[in-house]
Amino acid sequence: MTHNPIRPWRNIDRRTTRQIHVGKVPVGGDAPITVQTMTNTLTTDVAATIAQVQACAEAGADIVRISVPDEASAKALREIVPESPVPIVADIHFHYKRGIEAAEAGAACLRINPGNIGDEARVKEVIKAARDNGCSMRIGVNAGSLEKHLLEKYGEPCPDAMVESGLDHIKILEDNDFHEFKISMKASDVFMTVAAYHMLAEQTDAPFHLGITEAGGFVGGTVKSAIGLGSLLWAGLGDTMRVSLSADPVEEVKIGFEILKSLGLRHRGVNIISCPSCARQGFDVIKTVEALERRLEHIKTPMSLSIIGCVVNGPGEALMTDVGFTGGGAGSGMVYLAGKQSHKLSNDQMIDHIVEQVEKKAAELDAARAAEEAAGQAAE
Repeated sequence: MTHNPIRPWRNIDRRTTRQIHVGKVPVGGDAPITVQTMTNTLTTDVAATIAQVQACAEAGADIVRISVPDEASAKALREIVPESPVPIVADIHFHYKRGIEAAEAGAACLRINPGNIGDEARVKEVIKAARDNGCSMRIGVNAGSLEKHLLEKYGEPCPDAMVESGLDHIKILEDNDFHEFKISMKASDVFMTVAAYHMLAEQTDAPFHLGITEAGGFVGGTVKSAIGLGSLLWAGLGDTMRVSLSADPVEEVKIGFEILKSLGLRHRGVNIISCPSCARQGFDVIKTVEALERRLEHIKTPMSLSIIGCVVNGPGEALMTDVGFTGGGAGSGMVYLAGKQSHKLSNDQMIDHIVEQVEKKAAELDAARAAEEAAGQAAE
């Protein structure tokens, strides 16, 4: 069911961090782990960028990052930020003035890369702009763009070099009494990334932004991200995350939530439990699940749905989901509601009927949640 009892073997003890804010979104502390993505439109194409930000927000993105490579892009932020339903992070590389301009344009957070932002004096100017405009910051360490002196010291990108880079820039921010920052340790190598985050976790209480950078295409990048981010999240590390894919940013958001849902760290939308199908299936499982994923994208209420092709595991899985369907024989199967057998249903009516049942259950859960919140407010 949606609200399973807590089991000791499923607990994840999250690392204790201080809490910062990206706009109105809290990051760290006891706040939910947030999901981010990044636009891939030209920032100067204001209409296209706004449309992509809104699509990502509709898919569930809590925060969206936008690249600011030049002055024209910084100016475009002034039009983009007011139209965004979520806080905007300005991605700053090479020229510190872009950070100042982005802060003045309304960005909620500035991402700077220690390896290419410039000397300490320039970083101090970005800090001042962030403070003056109510921005938080992200120190974005990347194995592919480490400072020259660290590459000379360590000989190659490695976790030690990444952590040293991050700590050097943490010191600059803290020496300037700026504490509204988070930090990331990203590499395309899963082992390097995971090792760097674990090393850094022992040396700061700053919130962590997780990511496997340049992870690859949809399939390969999803697998690498699931392994790397999943292992860190399971260890209790991570306060916000981005799945980096050479794909539509909306897909990054979806995969991010699937990773969090699989670990019980966030719950949004319908969690479909389905079998891979085999010769025992009583209906076409693959096509059915594909259709249901499309038809149920609009549901944001956390709930579970099992679609199992036969009675080997179907009844057992259905006992643990809000709505379930198990294939039987003679062109029909069994519908389960709240973990109990409810009624038989012909396969040709299945998709429409399941969508109806899921929508009905979502409405019930939403009403119950609203009543609970109203009761809580009344009690206060």
